[in-house]
Amino acid sequence: MTSVEETTTGDSDEPSAPVPGGYAAARLRLLQEESRSGPSRRSALAGLTDGWLNALFTTALRESGVRGAALVAVGGYGRAELSPRSDLDLLLLHDGKAEPRALSALADRVWYPVWDLGVALDHSVRTPAEARKTAAEDLKVHLGLLDARPVAGDAGLLAGLRTSVLADWRNQAAKRLPQLHELCRERAERAGELRFLLEPDLKEARGGLRDATALRAVAASWLADAPREGLAEARRRLLDARDALHLVTGRATDRLALQEQDQVAARLGLLDADALLREVYEAARVIAYAGDVTWREVGRVLRARAARPRLRGLLGTRGATAERAPLAEGVVESDGEAVLALAARPDRDPVLALRFGAAAAQAGLPVSLHAVRRIAAQAKPLPVPWPAEAREQLLTLLGAGEPTVAVWEALEAEGLITRLLPDWERVRCRPQRNPVHTWTVDRHLVETAVRASALTRRVGRPDLLLMAALLHDIGKGWPGDHSVAGETIAHDVAVRVGFDERDAAVLGVLVRHHLLLIETATRRDLDDPATVRAVAEAVGSTGTLEILHALTEADALATGPAAWSTWRGSLVADLVARVASVLRGAPPVPAEQAIPTTEQERLAVEALRTGEPVLALHARREEDDAVGVELVVAVPDQPGVLPAVAGVLALHRLTVRAADLRSLELTDLAGEVLVLRWRVAAEYGALPEAARLRTDLIRALDGSLDVPAKLADREAAYPRRRGVVPPPPRITVVPEVSSLATVLEVRAPDAVGLLHRIGRALESRGVRVRSAHVSTLGANAVDSLYVVDPDGKPLPPAAAAALAAALEAALR
Repeated sequence: MTSVEETTTGDSDEPSAPVPGGYAAARLRLLQEESRSGPSRRSALAGLTDGWLNALFTTALRESGVRGAALVAVGGYGRAELSPRSDLDLLLLHDGKAEPRALSALADRVWYPVWDLGVALDHSVRTPAEARKTAAEDLKVHLGLLDARPVAGDAGLLAGLRTSVLADWRNQAAKRLPQLHELCRERAERAGELRFLLEPDLKEARGGLRDATALRAVAASWLADAPREGLAEARRRLLDARDALHLVTGRATDRLALQEQDQVAARLGLLDADALLREVYEAARVIAYAGDVTWREVGRVLRARAARPRLRGLLGTRGATAERAPLAEGVVESDGEAVLALAARPDRDPVLALRFGAAAAQAGLPVSLHAVRRIAAQAKPLPVPWPAEAREQLLTLLGAGEPTVAVWEALEAEGLITRLLPDWERVRCRPQRNPVHTWTVDRHLVETAVRASALTRRVGRPDLLLMAALLHDIGKGWPGDHSVAGETIAHDVAVRVGFDERDAAVLGVLVRHHLLLIETATRRDLDDPATVRAVAEAVGSTGTLEILHALTEADALATGPAAWSTWRGSLVADLVARVASVLRGAPPVPAEQAIPTTEQERLAVEALRTGEPVLALHARREEDDAVGVELVVAVPDQPGVLPAVAGVLALHRLTVRAADLRSLELTDLAGEVLVLRWRVAAEYGALPEAARLRTDLIRALDGSLDVPAKLADREAAYPRRRGVVPPPPRITVVPEVSSLATVLEVRAPDAVGLLHRIGRALESRGVRVRSAHVSTLGANAVDSLYVVDPDGKPLPPAAAAALAAALEAALR
């Protein structure tokens, strides 16, 4: 990291008269030079701008008659980090002797040409005393002045100010640095963590350019310093990405929007948007980790300073030796950190890295940077397969809960994780384009292990649960289905870390089928015997099923809020109970024998008696859900039920989270009733009245309510927003999952009235919907429809393919 003292000065020679047009043309040529990029272009752009402003200022000084003034670059311009659309941070520094009118004229002769060229300008006019006073009152001004650099005029005027400002910064470090840390925390809460955002702000987000600048300020205080390895390179990568973003968009933006990422990647010579994000995430990880270490060191030094006078008074000595409490063999706690014991020998103890991490996580302590680096530099590789102690220490680390994350990232920052688990390299900092995911692949795996650690009491083999959590997405980054690739990798990793062949095979099964339960529970008809039988065959044993159930929950909880809810949990639990029964030898219950609930039976009887739809509406608030609605509708069997109900729900601004439709035959009343069970949420928190829903449903079924027209009017009332164009809908026939119906899987952007449009398209083709299983993940809908022909039989393959094509065309 460059010290704030190591700055360059602008050209002080007497220039010719300023030619703004000449600067604009030269600037344009510079930005269009393909051979010039990165630090070279930023430095050249700053130098070109220095020359232009020097000429402007020198001419303005001569014409205004002002003496004792300087033009000063501060902030990013002071660091010569000018991106193509960066604004100019300028301070007109003067000795206070000039007439206000002359000083104002001098400023105008500089500011207006800058504005005339359309360059954004942040400017101020102050004496050194005023600048120093403002810095004392405004932390951001103080930070900008730490990078102050003369552009033109009296350089000695700035030299005195720089000396005072730096002295103030160092003298007030005990007060200023906590303020700066709080500023960084507030910004992180507002802008998020750069390395986990699909559209990151390269400047404001945690791990971005502002955090890198804050680390320079900490170094300038002489109180602490950031780990410098890789920091300058990380800063350069983010600046290069911002330069490319400015050139692609033609705007002064720091947000790497989705629609611009491919162009930015191409300008940087990267393969694609994923390669760009991964490089940006890598840089952000370095800066964020350096910040964690630095701020922890700042806190330690400030605490030591505050405690020293009291210790001197109590002990009558110059200080006291920090107490070292043992944590594990070769690991002790000292001054709030896990450190190596004096007798530790990383070069003779290959398990030390894992024992060190496990002990720190179990104690909830951060790890010493010096200790991790010593281990990374001296440790010998573990033998393969690992000894039992190494495997046990890895599992202890994974089972420590939340503290695992910080310890794992510290080990990863120094390259220890990829040394222990080489397959980790492919998932490290790998972005996930699905907006449902909160984390990158590597962090998601660690977060899943954290979630799984809370579920270990539910399973007979917690070790397999924790390893499966860590490895379930390890196949991402390889071609094809990541679950299939992951099965092989997980098996190999399991053997590497010392599991026997039987356990390694179970881990392979868990990784191969880690999505099986959630996808089956939310997209398949659980009353179809083929569904339960297929899951039982894939899982193989009740012990594996037990672990898979816990892994499913941990994976979903670690994915994001849209991936898990009490509702989804109940569906998965129902499936697990059915599969466990089959694995214990009981046959699946046929759909025809599925027993309706008392409420469903009551509503069905009422629907047949009145000949009209009847419904029950239950509002519910759950711990992990907003206000939701469970709606049960019973309708005498007739065409158009699904699109009618779906359309009415859309008109009442109810978002469908899940739906189930099935036919119920009442032999006593000699009639058939369609029973629809819906899980919906009110868009704006206001629940509809059951009477209004029923009235509109009756009108929709008898044709007096034109649902398509109403939905079209509603959509037209909301203009389309500019954004990424989603991929087109895709309809596929899912083979061999049901013996009772043809299964269609619909993947499409979630939109108002989507299920209504699907229902209308199916009705127009003379197809009956036996059951529908709706799932919404973020902005995408994944719906599974069990359809039959008019005689209640599955469609022939050719007819099923034609139906899928027609439905896809209708949704486009």
